[in-house]
Parts: sequence; structure tokens; C-alpha cells
Amino acid sequence: MAGLSCGIALAEAGWRVRLYEKRPHLGGRAASYTLPDGTEIDNCQHVTLGCCTNLDDFYGRVGAREKIRFFDYLAFADASGRISRMRAAALPAPLHLALAFVRLGGLRAGEKWAIARALNEILRSGGRPSDARGITMLEWLERRRQPAGAIANFWRLVLVSALDEELDRAEAQYGIDVFWKSFLVNRAGFRMGVPAAPLGELYEGCRKALERRGGEIRTRARVARFRIEQERVGALAFEDGNEEIADAYVAAVPHGALLEMLPAELVEREPVFGNLRRLQASPITGVHLWYDRTVTEEPFLALMGLESQWIFNKTALLNPAPAPPNESAKQYLQVVISASYDLVSESRQEIIERARKEMELVLPAAREAQVVKATVVKETAATFSPAPGVDQWRPESQSPIGQLFLAGDWTRTGWPATMEGAVRSGYLAAQAVLNLAGQHRTFLQPDLPAEGFVHLWS
Repeated sequence: MAGLSCGIALAEAGWRVRLYEKRPHLGGRAASYTLPDGTEIDNCQHVTLGCCTNLDDFYGRVGAREKIRFFDYLAFADASGRISRMRAAALPAPLHLALAFVRLGGLRAGEKWAIARALNEILRSGGRPSDARGITMLEWLERRRQPAGAIANFWRLVLVSALDEELDRAEAQYGIDVFWKSFLVNRAGFRMGVPAAPLGELYEGCRKALERRGGEIRTRARVARFRIEQERVGALAFEDGNEEIADAYVAAVPHGALLEMLPAELVEREPVFGNLRRLQASPITGVHLWYDRTVTEEPFLALMGLESQWIFNKTALLNPAPAPPNESAKQYLQVVISASYDLVSESRQEIIERARKEMELVLPAAREAQVVKATVVKETAATFSPAPGVDQWRPESQSPIGQLFLAGDWTRTGWPATMEGAVRSGYLAAQAVLNLAGQHRTFLQPDLPAEGFVHLWS
């Protein structure tokens, strides 16, 4: 997403762009691919929110916006299978979700009152409580005397999937930003958009958009290293021995991969690169289950108090629905487990069984159904961990090496590791390239504006 968004922006500015991707498909960690039996799956379910203004802009630039299906509510299920929905009322933020929150199941009255107090503090501080930097989200919540039930069934449910990190590992400001931008500042911020097509289809628009502007995309192109000469990039060297010379180079790769592409002595000498070693990774696990019958009519569910955090009904969400792997499969569900540290060492079958048992808890129809096919996708280094103090190690777009620019959700975007953060990094890198060339242009989109009632609180 970082490389694609940067390439599209530079191509629109009149630059000739050549994008190299080592895999046979586009998308990086937000990609789709085909299983041996011909079934196409996304590596993990990726969604957008109304507050993701740059991701929406990117989808518009590549003609993919109409393939995103938005929902005006969020559906929650507790361990007993009881479902409740949060739907916005016809009121400005932050009042739009107040009544829905009061009616939300799975929380006691005292827990809701404690949550409301903490949200009000976020509002009054304008999303910037004075003690949110340098401590974990769990510490921040404990200082606000949040009950264990409120932490497990509300704060953790929302934030672990948003940040891909546990509350005792994530910086509080990142967690507060999620609630400020998604739920509090603007009534459109919480609307969830889910791709109505495999992720691979969304990126075909990127290929066409680049080609229309004279650019190109080359897949299965494995870059070995940057050849550095006198503190500048001399060439891009590939594993097959070929080299490429350009006016500017944007490295839109995971931060660990970048370190392998640079000379070791340069990494040791330049803190911008050496500090990337301080960034830790968080895992995500996607469990794909095909049932012999329909087990839910809900397009998605957020799960309270369980290891599995989200269920996505891919049969209902994809249009057209994916072809079943065999005649007996009737419904395809994808289960998402973020910050899945406990699953890294688990076998595929153990993970499937754990997910299947939780589906039977929240979906009564699953108790009589059979899983006719299942697969697991582990991303052991899916995102960087938004740990306290991590921003000091995240680099700017322009590197200390001449002609070399950096893009990736791990750069200094102000956001955690999300598709929105990746697109922001791509736009920022494109702006840095253009600024150095004397072409000043802005691609970065502003956040959703704060509605009038928010100013009354803050």
C-alpha cells in the first residue's frame, strides 16, 4: 500500500514510475492469493473506517472506491451469542453513539459508567491527555480505575484489533487516538468499510492507473541491495545481477528488509537506520473456515471476551461470493486474531480447533454444522508494535542518503500500522521527492473535522 500510493502520486505529478514487487501479486501484507484448489482468499481481513481519509483518497485515485462496502453500525457478540449493535443516531459527535452505547450488551452499568468517564476525559483533553505518552494503554486505563470487565469487553476488543497489540504493550496515545478519531470527533469516523472483492482486484486499478501515466509494475523482481556511492544511491541492484539507475528511489519495504538492502557499515553509522532495529513486530492470524451450511446471517461480528476478535462473513461480503471449494461448502467465514502471540507456535490444526470452538460459542448454528475446509494464515511480523516511545525510532520520509526516500507504515506517519498509515507514508514520500525536485505538491489529506459539539467538551 505504501509503494502503490507513492507510485500513483508521483505518476500523477508527471514522473515516470517503475514499481518492483518481489511477490507475484500486489498488496504486500494486505494481499489476496489463490490456494492450490483454486480458492482465492485474502491473507487476512482488512477494513477501513470513515476516519481513514487518505485510504479513501487512494481508493478514489485508482477507481476502487465503489468496491468498498460501508456499514453504518457495528455488531458485537458476547460469549453467550447475544448480539447487540451500535448504530449512530441523528446527532452530531460525540452524542451520535451515546444511546447505542447505553444499550450495548455484554457490559454492566458500572462498567459503562467507568468507560463514559474515561471517554469524557479524552474529549475534554481534545484527544491529548497529559499522561498518555510513555505509558501503556493498560496503565492509562488502570489510572482511570477501569473495571476488569470494561477492559476485557470494550477497551481490549476495540484496541487490540485496531493496533495489533495488547494493551500492556501499546502506548496509551495510540489507543486514545483510535477512540478520538473513530468514535468521538466526527459522526462519520466509525463507519466501517469492507472490501466487496478480493484485495487483489483492488490493486488492478493501481496497475492500470500507473500504466496510463507511462509507468509500469514488475512482479517477481527481487531487489538485493542499494549500491551506495559517496552518500548517495548509485544504483538499485537485483538478485539476478541487473541494476537500475533512477533520479529517486523510494524503499517501500518492511523496515527489517530495508536494513538488509543497505551496507552494514552505513546502518551502524546512521542512527536513522540503526534505530530501526528497535522496532518490534506484532503477529496477526487469520483463520478461514468453510461450513456445510449457513451459520450466521451477520456480515461481521466483533467478539467480546474471546481470543477470536472478529468474524467476517465472506460469503455475504464478497460480490460475487467466492467459489466454494467443493459441493458441500455453503458459507465461508474468516476469523481474525490480532496480537496473536499465543498462536505463533501452535500448529495449523490446533488454531483451527480453537477458532471452531469459539464459533460454536457465539454462533449457535455452528454447533450442528461441519467444517468442510479450513486454512490458517500466520503473519508473524504483520505490523510494528506501537510500544511506548516508539515514535522516536520511526524515520521521516527523506533518508540521510541522497536520492533515497522511505515509505511504509513504520515511518513517522502519526498513525499505527494500518492501511491508512501505509498510504499516508506513500503520500509523504511522494511529497518529499517532489519537494527536493522543486515541485511542491500536497497529497496528504486532512483528518475528518471536529464537529461543533466536540468543541463544547474540549
